[in-house]
Amino acid sequence: METHHRSFTRITGIFTLVAVLLVQIIPTNVASAAQITTRSLTLQAGATDGGSMPSGIVKHLYNFTVAGGSVGSVKFEYCTTAAPVSGGVICDLPVGLSTTAATLGVETGATGFSSINTTTNGKVIISRVAAATVAAGALSYRLDNVTNPSTTNKEFFVRISTHTSLNATDATPVDSGTVTASTAKQIILNGTMPESLVFCTGKTVGLTGGVPDCATATDGLISFNQLFSPTDTATATSQMAASTNAGAGYVITVNGPTLTSGSNTVTPIGTTAPGVRGVSQFGLNLKANTTATSAVAIGSEVATISNGTNYRGQATTTYATVDNFKFLSGEGVANSGFGGLSGSDSQIFTVSYIVNVPGSQPAGTYTSTLTYICTPTF
Repeated sequence: METHHRSFTRITGIFTLVAVLLVQIIPTNVASAAQITTRSLTLQAGATDGGSMPSGIVKHLYNFTVAGGSVGSVKFEYCTTAAPVSGGVICDLPVGLSTTAATLGVETGATGFSSINTTTNGKVIISRVAAATVAAGALSYRLDNVTNPSTTNKEFFVRISTHTSLNATDATPVDSGTVTASTAKQIILNGTMPESLVFCTGKTVGLTGGVPDCATATDGLISFNQLFSPTDTATATSQMAASTNAGAGYVITVNGPTLTSGSNTVTPIGTTAPGVRGVSQFGLNLKANTTATSAVAIGSEVATISNGTNYRGQATTTYATVDNFKFLSGEGVANSGFGGLSGSDSQIFTVSYIVNVPGSQPAGTYTSTLTYICTPTF
């Protein structure tokens, strides 16, 4: 009995010794990659699809920092779970993802990756002719024509690894790390711009926030600056503002009679001409006139000045000559034809009126009610 007990003790001691030796030997056989840091995946818009659009054909931009080493290839492996590249966790392909048409769009930090392997869907490997030493620092690569996973609002992961071999054939990477991104439901905003015409008249039209505002238009009761006289020209002004999104723009016409007092009238200027003192004349134009017309210059150019793009308002030809006037009821005095008849942002027109009379002009109060009509063509 004693001899048998001693034999058992010796055997136990041998097993204990072996276990201790194994614990000491295992660490010497483990190799691991350095961790990629400051890493990110940015989903960028493709030709037609938004960057995070499910099933969108987009661009995947990778930015990361490596510890350095000899690098011949970089692998991007798309998975449904996050795990270290060397962790042994199975990589399942995200539903709907496709990388088989991917191309390398941009490369910075370590360049020369002229070869791209997309044979296996979900695994993209970029390689260069020969491995080269990469200093520790930031790298950036953009994969174009990647089809996002099809599941909405779902994250996915990409395991990144750098390799000394030229097609990521070595088992142990130089550096490795995982990034994540997510598809996102697209927010679709819907609004309607209706056919629009904004038009108003008044003695003056003001601005709100630098934009003509019809709410500021004053009343249309306007008096000439002085009594009618054969030795001086009487003047007055009014304003109007117009804008439209009509494809063929707008036309503004003036409508109404000449100045009248009972059966007496002031003769309308039928053909564009300068004012002449001592002659019966009533006319208007849409220009900044000079003292050649009256002792105090009257009128202004259209504001904002037309540029042929978004500001197109202009006086029509017969009402667009400085110090020349005309009046013909029903005739167009302005349109949005500068640079081609089209829509226009809001502008303010100043209409200048003149009256000249002979010494024989009958006394009386002369009035005229004028109506300006703005007609857009859509």
